[in-house]
Amino acid sequence: MYQIIGADQREYGPVSADQVREWIAARRADKETRIRAEGAIVWQRLEELPEFADALRPAGVPPPASPPGAAAQPCSAKEGKTSGLAVASLVLGILGILSCGVTALIGLVLGIVALVRINRGGGAQKGQGVAIAGIAVSAIFLLFMPVMAGIMLPALAKARSQAQSITCMNNLKQLALGALMYANDHDDQLPPADAWCDAVSKYTAGSEAVFHCPSGAPGQRSHYGYNARLAGKSLASVKDPDRVVLFFEVDGGWNVSGGPELMLANPRHARARGVAYLDGHCVMIRNDSREIESLRWDP
Repeated sequence: MYQIIGADQREYGPVSADQVREWIAARRADKETRIRAEGAIVWQRLEELPEFADALRPAGVPPPASPPGAAAQPCSAKEGKTSGLAVASLVLGILGILSCGVTALIGLVLGIVALVRINRGGGAQKGQGVAIAGIAVSAIFLLFMPVMAGIMLPALAKARSQAQSITCMNNLKQLALGALMYANDHDDQLPPADAWCDAVSKYTAGSEAVFHCPSGAPGQRSHYGYNARLAGKSLASVKDPDRVVLFFEVDGGWNVSGGPELMLANPRHARARGVAYLDGHCVMIRNDSREIESLRWDP
């Protein structure tokens, strides 16, 4: 079916191809008449449509002969090339899974632009299906990005928390080792309560990084406390050192020492507190009143 603009510049149709041929025969239409196939956007001259070539040919003029040896070709308009924007849209949409949706956003825009150009091109370009596929794939990745983020963020937060717990345990381990090295150099006596950070820091390569818990408040020199009941005690005089608390997490401060009253009210590491024992081993004590009350502070 076709739409035709008559000599009066009015639009007629839709009309069939046979009706158009009748108008050509009746000289109501000629090669300059503007015509548009149903569904097309661009208007063309009648002579540009190969299906009306015979009707427009003057009587007695034979159709043009094909070159010798040439295969017969169907009378159809030249097929356009596939839109590069449509292909790019589909590729960028698929890559959205690797780029966290960044390329999918670009693919969505390119797909829309490609589809508009193809529809307005009157057959100059093809690839409408590819453009639609690019738009669909890109849109799917963009729609599911919040869902993916909702799944990934808790896992990332858990991994970060575990990494911080491991760092805190390593810090306590080094502090405990430093205290034991101090005792080895001072007649088997443990550091004093009011200067334990200064004493132990000499055995941690002079770095204060081991005094900082990654989950502790910033700006504080130390996030660990010392069991004041061990101050100046001889290692040999302590029974069961693997059960006696040496260092533990506190709110913060340099040379902080004391006992269970300084234990954190709100644990930093997934409901657990880091504790180092006098024999050098470290554990995470759960936020359980029974475990906390079972801690031994007296040497």
